[in-house]
Amino acid sequence: MVDLLERKLVFVTGKGGVGKTTIAAALAWLAADRGKRTLVCEVDDKGNLADFFETAPTRFEEREIAPRLWAMSMDTEASLKQYLSLQLKLPLVARIGPLAKMFDFVASAAPGVKEIVTVGKLCWEVKEEHYDLIIVDASASGHIVSQLAAPQAINQLVQVGLVRQQTGWMLDILDDPATTGLVVVATPAEMPVNETLELTARLHEETKVDLAAVVVNRVLPELFGRGEEEVFDRLATPEGEERLDGPEPNTSKRSATPSTPACRCSTCRTCSSAVTGCVRPTSSPTPCRPSWGTDVSWPVETHSGRAPPTPPRTASRPSSPPRRS
Repeated sequence: MVDLLERKLVFVTGKGGVGKTTIAAALAWLAADRGKRTLVCEVDDKGNLADFFETAPTRFEEREIAPRLWAMSMDTEASLKQYLSLQLKLPLVARIGPLAKMFDFVASAAPGVKEIVTVGKLCWEVKEEHYDLIIVDASASGHIVSQLAAPQAINQLVQVGLVRQQTGWMLDILDDPATTGLVVVATPAEMPVNETLELTARLHEETKVDLAAVVVNRVLPELFGRGEEEVFDRLATPEGEERLDGPEPNTSKRSATPSTPACRCSTCRTCSSAVTGCVRPTSSPTPCRPSWGTDVSWPVETHSGRAPPTPPRTASRPSSPPRRS
């Protein structure tokens, strides 16, 4: 198995929002840090690749943004102009307007023309060995297969001529697993995983590009490690379950010690708050006295721990003697 950074051309794709641009930028940084002359190319004209490197917006012309690291953005019209100047020996100052219009017309009629201009630029950089490694922030997973399969489609459409020769060496680069690889980025969610499975199936059916790696992004750390496995194994035994449940309450025997009845005070004379059913702490200096006239048949505990004073008794008046008739 070829190491990922030992290849010459690496495409990075994935469902939108999974972080494929982040992975592409990280791979480019890693390759440059290991001493490789690295080119990172953004295919989609989103303009956020430069944000990861905190640099000015990238253009079609390669620009060195760090030691041994260059960046560029793909432009199909500029790529076509470069292709015509290299292959057809047209000067760069030639009128590209009519050719660009004709190119748009042909691209609309024949599928794969725009894609082959994009892929052809990257394969040409590999062929000329301008860089040790090219990292491509490619299109999303729904479009990457059509881009990679474009040279094969043109090769089947055109049997002879210059175009056939161009697609021939492109396929030699794309189909070589030691040279080209595809990295699919996903997240641990249902839709990205399903789309990754569909992409890998289409990749094997429609192209010969090697699947180099699948990167699962945004994976949260484990709540429990290997050291807790033994603890969970012990808790799974009957003894561990019994300890988790705790001892069952014994309801068959009643306590011989009678429970102390709750305080039957209706109102605390000190704080004027209802205390019915509450047991006041014994550290408070002010006793909580029951309302006079309340039928209390047991000693009521007060805040100070002493029984409340006996309520004063009112002397009964003697009954009047009966009247004589």
